[in-house]
Amino acid sequence: MNTIKLRDEYIKLGQALKAAGLVSSGIEAKEVIMNGLVKVNGEIDMRRGKKLYDGDIVSFDGEEIKIEK
Repeated sequence: MNTIKLRDEYIKLGQALKAAGLVSSGIEAKEVIMNGLVKVNGEIDMRRGKKLYDGDIVSFDGEEIKIEK
């Protein structure tokens, strides 16, 4: 499981996918999110701007990202 350390109060879903290296660009992040391929805390979330906070878990393509302070 990858971990992303928050620099601010939150990180947006698209930015988190890029930061973890699971997508190569913002456009690719938008596509996978809008196609329903990304889960946040076990639920499909199709909002690229979804704010992620400490403790959130993102799942995509068999990988998981944990958001931490």
